Amino acid sequence: MVFLTLAACASDPVMRDGIMVNDPYEGANRRIHAFNKGVDARLVAPVARLASGGGESRGNAQQMRPADLVANVGANLSLPGKVVNHLLQGRPGPAIRNGFRFAVNSTLGIAGLFDPAGSDFGLDEVDTDFGQTLARWGAPEGAYLELPVLGPSTQRDAAGRVVDIVLDPWNHVLTGRQAVGVLGLRAAGKAADRARFGDTVEGVLQGSADSYAQTRLIWLMHRRHELGEEGNAFDPYDAIEDDDAVIDPYEE
Repeated sequence: MVFLTLAACASDPVMRDGIMVNDPYEGANRRIHAFNKGVDARLVAPVARLASGGGESRGNAQQMRPADLVANVGANLSLPGKVVNHLLQGRPGPAIRNGFRFAVNSTLGIAGLFDPAGSDFGLDEVDTDFGQTLARWGAPEGAYLELPVLGPSTQRDAAGRVVDIVLDPWNHVLTGRQAVGVLGLRAAGKAADRARFGDTVEGVLQGSADSYAQTRLIWLMHRRHELGEEGNAFDPYDAIEDDDAVIDPYEE
């Protein structure tokens, strides 16, 4: 893949804010970040605030906000693709769990509007994507990238996003308006997630002296934690850290 080939040619990472950062395209990334920040302030955030009205709690179906229902549907539609990735990672346990979760929420949960799989059966989602599959296969992280609209990424995760589209079972069983409808629901689900974490996102984007550096730091720390790739980097938000601990994100 082009992104993974370029990853091998990326510059050496340097220590910034306690973590190793490989950002040879920082100039271009900052320009894209400024664009994304403007899109968020003028479009995404207002839509997210509008969608967040109409309820106070996700625990009571009668009080769920519209954004919660949309987020549930979007998350449910993403499960078949995650089943495929878990199988490619050699992890049948999470694949089966996500498969049962999809079946329950698609039926008892009324096409994914509600989450009886999690609330009644304890079948919580086991998240994954093809970026994680590539990490499982030993592909390097590559350079940090900020993608237009999509936001923070790396060369490995950017390649993973493309493959996720190809692997998504919905793209092979649906055509025309149905496929567009599923894509729209999943995109709306991402916007609904933005509504759910609106204060935190706005605090980083609008309240930071250098929102680009802060976004890069938070995203890389979170992503590496998901993949168990923290290494020996110091976490400035965690003063107590066991450097000898080994984290296996694929452990069942």
